[in-house]
Amino acid sequence: MTESATLSGGFGSVVKKVFVKSYGCQMNVYDAARMSDVMVGQGYTETSGADDADLVILNTCHIRERAAEKVYSELGRLNELKEQRRSNGLDTTIVVAGCVAQAEGREIIRRAPVVDAVIGPQSYHRLPDLLRIARETGHAVDTEFPDADKFGALPAQSRERIRSRGITAFLTIQEGCDKFCTFCVVPYTRGAEISRPVAAVVDEASRLVEAGVREVTLIGQNVNAYHGLDAAGRTASLAGLVERLALIPGLARIRYTTSHPRDMSDDLLAAHCDVPQLMPYLHLPVQAGSDRILAAMNRKHRAADYLQVIERVRAARPDIAISSDFIVGFPGESEADFADTLRLAAEVRFAAAFSFKYSPRPGTPAAEMADQVPEPVRSERLARLQERLETDRQAFNRATLGRVVDVLVEKPGRHAGQLSGKSPYLQAVQTSGIEAAVGDVVPVRATALGPNSIFGEPVGHDTPHTMVAAA
Repeated sequence: MTESATLSGGFGSVVKKVFVKSYGCQMNVYDAARMSDVMVGQGYTETSGADDADLVILNTCHIRERAAEKVYSELGRLNELKEQRRSNGLDTTIVVAGCVAQAEGREIIRRAPVVDAVIGPQSYHRLPDLLRIARETGHAVDTEFPDADKFGALPAQSRERIRSRGITAFLTIQEGCDKFCTFCVVPYTRGAEISRPVAAVVDEASRLVEAGVREVTLIGQNVNAYHGLDAAGRTASLAGLVERLALIPGLARIRYTTSHPRDMSDDLLAAHCDVPQLMPYLHLPVQAGSDRILAAMNRKHRAADYLQVIERVRAARPDIAISSDFIVGFPGESEADFADTLRLAAEVRFAAAFSFKYSPRPGTPAAEMADQVPEPVRSERLARLQERLETDRQAFNRATLGRVVDVLVEKPGRHAGQLSGKSPYLQAVQTSGIEAAVGDVVPVRATALGPNSIFGEPVGHDTPHTMVAAA
């Protein structure tokens, strides 16, 4: 039995509408799209807001500060909307999905009875069944870690829906994490590391490319720990998967995120040299530069280990752009520990980075640690680190000036005659005066810098390209 998406009445049939609001990481973007696919397969149509939605799904993230409280605040607003629609004779079903759903479970319904169903990230393929149960019993909760392959149970994405999402796409190949960093909820909300079979990933990527996708970003909580089985039943590495995907005609670019320093294998470094479709960009979170803090975080690497990985990566691919994640003000972090983080950042010179103040996540070991760093200290240190990181980002972008880079055209620019796309180094590039279509890869000479973009001019396809070395 499936959830009917059509209301019949004296004025004919009215198709129900679904709105999915997603928070957080790239994996949530992928999951939100797949949840929408599930419900469209049940006869729903997508809508861009909650106001006219018969089904509202909050796809939540537990990584950001006060994540659960933000969800409850949003549910308060949805409660008002639900009452307003009910007064007009309309029903609204509300689902909380994702990592907050996994962490909070039935507590969500206790605190917010407006919620009809709670579903964890491993079970969203069961949405139609959960909605039926909620309709029959009042509420439904599924936060189990089932043995069944949820990806195999999901409907295939239609060409029309793929095309509507543009020429770049996320593709989940791995979920969960076995590292158990003390600040992180992922092992508890996403479970142990699992990897999709090679054939399943290739099949989904092929469908994406057939529908017009030109760039695929392979995603996972620990993506470079990928260990899916190939057709012969052997374990394939991320490098092996990348090599197989590169054989798909029409797939111009491959990226992957997020990686762990302990899983940067030699064959993956070799792939950055040998596979033209694999872009020279690596997101490799370090989190801190102090060995004492890294140990407290249970990162299982030292600062020197991280720097050795960076050295290996740059030896293999000198023009690679490296980005990272940092957590400032972890419990017990001293000024000397923070100085180590600044030194590491200065030595690596990241092309981009994401940095955050530490905030406790309920249920994680770090939340119970003594010596929590005061908020004003965390804020002041974050400002200093971000100044360092921004200086290096701008330096990397300046190194692009005068050079020729290939740009994948993603959409028209803001101004007439302008096209917008990305360089191999994930820089936003705006180009005018060029004859190209969305999906084309064109050589562009970088001529000017904006705060968040590079501006360029077209050049001939036979113009030599130049590498952008680390700043």
